[in-house]
Amino acid sequence: MLMNILSIGSQGGWTVAIVGYSIVFIALVLLVIVFINLPKLLQLNLRKKLVKEGKPCAEVDDLNIEGNVNAAIAMALHMHFNQLHDEESNIITIKKVTKNYSPWSSKIYGVMNQPR
Repeated sequence: MLMNILSIGSQGGWTVAIVGYSIVFIALVLLVIVFINLPKLLQLNLRKKLVKEGKPCAEVDDLNIEGNVNAAIAMALHMHFNQLHDEESNIITIKKVTKNYSPWSSKIYGVMNQPR
């Protein structure tokens, strides 16, 4: 009986493992294909728009922007949008609040008065 349980469990385990790994591998391959072809699709769409507007072919072919130019533009936009916030004084005020003594919140009565 124990051998039947082990053989059924091991067969089902291999099936689940193989199906799971194959699904993950296929999904990763599809993601790689999408991410490789995405810039080409975006460039194709932009070329169609520029051709409809009547731009010359030289402008259509020079659509790629280098990474350092993109980084500089992103940094400039980040700095611009962060400076739109109000300047704060950075002063913290702490007001001391006096609390009246209350036996209801005192823990000494719970510790000292233990029943025997």
